[in-house]
Amino acid sequence: MNNFFSDLQSKINQALENSPAKDIEKNVKAMMTQGFSKLDLVTREEFDVQSQVLAKTRSKLEAVEQRLADLEARLNTGAAL
Repeated sequence: MNNFFSDLQSKINQALENSPAKDIEKNVKAMMTQGFSKLDLVTREEFDVQSQVLAKTRSKLEAVEQRLADLEARLNTGAAL
């Protein structure tokens, strides 16, 4: 009985591999890949890397802005004396 189901499963798998549905799936994948390549898309990895770069740059900018504000405050305090 176990051999029967095993044999049946292998025949079904073989039929699916040789069916036109498999060709349609390959063609649809190829068309989608071609369509996506025409779009200006980035991978998730590239997006994550750029997000990290942006966060680092934003942090540095905030530090520079704070330093500038401190220097301006010291300059204004010194000029008032």
